Amino acid sequence: MAMQRKRLKLVVTLMINLFIFILIFRHSSQDKNGRQKVLIPSEPFWAKVTPNVAYWNRQQQIQDLQNNPILSANSSDTDLPDWLSETTLTSDPCERNIRVTTQVKDYNSLPDRFKDFLLYMHCRSYPTVMDPPDICKEPPFLLLAVKSQVSHFDRRQAIRQSWGQAGVIANQTVVTVFLLGNATVWDHHPDLSHSLQDESTRHQDIIQWDYRDSFFNLTVKEVLFLEWIQARCPGARFIFKGDDDVFVNTYRILDFLKGLSEPKARDLFVGDVITDAGPHRDKKVKYFIPESMYVGKYPPYAGGGGYLYSGDIAARLHSASQRVPLYPIDDVYTGMCLKKLGLAPEKHKGFRTFDIEEKYRSNPCAYKSLMLVHPRTPQQMIQIWTWLRSPDLNCQ
Repeated sequence: MAMQRKRLKLVVTLMINLFIFILIFRHSSQDKNGRQKVLIPSEPFWAKVTPNVAYWNRQQQIQDLQNNPILSANSSDTDLPDWLSETTLTSDPCERNIRVTTQVKDYNSLPDRFKDFLLYMHCRSYPTVMDPPDICKEPPFLLLAVKSQVSHFDRRQAIRQSWGQAGVIANQTVVTVFLLGNATVWDHHPDLSHSLQDESTRHQDIIQWDYRDSFFNLTVKEVLFLEWIQARCPGARFIFKGDDDVFVNTYRILDFLKGLSEPKARDLFVGDVITDAGPHRDKKVKYFIPESMYVGKYPPYAGGGGYLYSGDIAARLHSASQRVPLYPIDDVYTGMCLKKLGLAPEKHKGFRTFDIEEKYRSNPCAYKSLMLVHPRTPQQMIQIWTWLRSPDLNCQ
């Protein structure tokens, strides 16, 4: 009884305090004649937007402001700050943006790969060189999209003979495509175009665009592929996208996908997720990004060795990518696009982009429950696939 009286007393006290608050609020919002007063905020609702010093961050600011429906409906071009016109270029959308040389404070001291990226950062449209016409004539349950380079003939052939076999697997339609740019003489590559054409004629699974296939341009490959899906393979139910030096357990992926509920399947994006990361500032590191280009932390992103997502997410990523400036690290860029959608990738322990312990690497059963392991040579891919297909494999 004593406990009940204490609870009742607490409830009554809270109700009395709420009643007093309402009376005070109503009194404060009325003038002496009982009429409602106009409440004027003490500070501006929006602070004046100042441009970010880092070039990529500033480009994202510009995109956000230009795509803001409230600002665009209530402002004219003359109302907007001068720096918002930075992205205005010539009539040719892929002409070199010479203005960037003065907009990035240390442009002249940056490595050539940064200069090249910045000059063409605005370009998102490149001609298609190869595109098999009927690759998605029957919408696949799983589309395996493999990032490759022209010279990697052995990797592509090993994938075709192992985890990238197209056709009906475990009663589901699987389609494999290889995503390529152009190997240029400026990057000291030999001319392999005739060999590549022969390969394409034989296998009908190569998609190639006419752009410089460099590490920083993997983001270009990402946006071109998202566009290709919507134009040429919109019916793909799920997409795996990864590198050509990984082993993928296609059977395990299909089992995983078939067990998903509809809401989970629609919003699927899983991989080896990296969180609380930021740009490397050491110039000796492959992923070095100068402060003049980007400041802040990266959103959660799945390692580019390989990740798995739904066709529905692919369509949404395509839309979001048009509102996110290109960034020179493709898996980080995909994380940025997901963040723009209000989504985050989900970590799955079956993705091992940093390999498994050495003592397990020659054990066939170590791969049975995994979806991806990185890295693996062409010979290792075929070996592991042979293990997994063996009817004698018994893993307890």
